[in-house]
Amino acid sequence: MSSTSFIYAPNQSVRIGGIPFAYRDLGPRTGVPLVMLNHWGAVLDNFDPRIVDGLAKKRRVITVDYRGIGGSGGAAPLTVGEMADDAIGLIRALGFDAVDLLGFSLGGFVAQDIALKAPERVRRLILTGTGPAGGSGIASVGSVSWPLMIKGLLTLRDPKFYLFFTATANGQRAASEYLQRLKERQHQRDKGPTPRAFLRQLKAITAWGKQASQDLGRLRMPTLIANGDNDIMVPTANSIDLAERIPNAQLIIYQDAGHGSIFQYHTDFVVKASAFLDA
Repeated sequence: MSSTSFIYAPNQSVRIGGIPFAYRDLGPRTGVPLVMLNHWGAVLDNFDPRIVDGLAKKRRVITVDYRGIGGSGGAAPLTVGEMADDAIGLIRALGFDAVDLLGFSLGGFVAQDIALKAPERVRRLILTGTGPAGGSGIASVGSVSWPLMIKGLLTLRDPKFYLFFTATANGQRAASEYLQRLKERQHQRDKGPTPRAFLRQLKAITAWGKQASQDLGRLRMPTLIANGDNDIMVPTANSIDLAERIPNAQLIIYQDAGHGSIFQYHTDFVVKASAFLDA
């Protein structure tokens, strides 16, 4: 077993304010570490192994569980701001002066808030499948998601098949491949989210969608933004909005792709994200 492969990386824990936070840590110990923040209801085993391994070839990568989710203790926060405060505490607890951040969906909300609260801690920022506070359609994510979650139950498929990918042949193939990758780890898998934690995170997402707009013009670190051209969870217009509001941001829009575009185009995304982090 190789510690350089995400499916074999050991589960670890660090205490912040008496609460244990679960994480995995892999890749070379040189340069600036990359901290990855994941989506609503995600635990450590919901990070795409191809993306983590691809990025960890040249840099240290830390994947984390939010408070109250998976192997982390405590109750899931009801605001994105609290999640950002937890992540800043984790960065400090791990002894990092500065990190690069990659946030997907909810993780992108958290990453923005970290970058605004502690800009000295963030060297480079990658925002994928996400949008700004008060962004278009974000407060409606629950009403968009529930019918497709029910469809997943009725068709015996993971709801991410419908939520993250388009209904085209390309999208359906990418969905199946992605969901198979999430099953590759066989031992010491993380605990799934409880219904209570899942609903508390939804409240935090809804609150972010109703929150007042933030001054993203204050973000001066290099920023890369990626999404699909047909994101139904965090509408693609939000990624375009981020790119217009964050100074000198780079934008990638993948064609025939949805919320999970970086998983559908994981090979291309790893190349582009690695080049961005190395620049």
